[in-house]
Amino acid sequence: MKAFEIFQEISPETTHSVFQFLRDEQREVYTASLSSLAANRKLRPVFVQRKPAAAQIEWLAKNIKLRGSAEIAEHVMQLWLMKAHQDVLVQFLDGVGISHDGEGAAEDLPEALDPKKVKSTIEKLLKDHDSEVVKIYLSVFQLQRSNGWDAISDVIATTPALQFGAQEIAAEDNTEVLAADEKE
Repeated sequence: MKAFEIFQEISPETTHSVFQFLRDEQREVYTASLSSLAANRKLRPVFVQRKPAAAQIEWLAKNIKLRGSAEIAEHVMQLWLMKAHQDVLVQFLDGVGISHDGEGAAEDLPEALDPKKVKSTIEKLLKDHDSEVVKIYLSVFQLQRSNGWDAISDVIATTPALQFGAQEIAAEDNTEVLAADEKE
């Protein structure tokens, strides 16, 4: 799954929080993202910059989901994770035994990961952090290598909390069951 597709799947609240964080804490990244997305849409950045903050974020959230925004989406997602959720990155990398700079950035990624370490680390991440952030991080981490890592893919495949759309499908199924019960 590419980063722009991740933006298509995450909750609107999370998308809003990504851009609100960048606006509040990483102003240069926010401005660069806005300018890049405006250029993608063949607009002058000032067109978006003149909007109130809430309208800017709404515009960014809408346009980051487009296929043409793939590189920008990946960059935005990585920076948000590195700056707003560094603890998730560090805990994951430490748990699976990947050396890093202490802030969650790793230079050398291994070809394979120990499935037992991956499973236990992800279980701990899900206990300690918001499941949507963990799901996003694992999906973005998988982008660092073509086809990702099998050990991570296997855990995602067997853990509904890490699957995009799984919770929505479960909620729809529950609604259908409740509706059927009411008819009886």
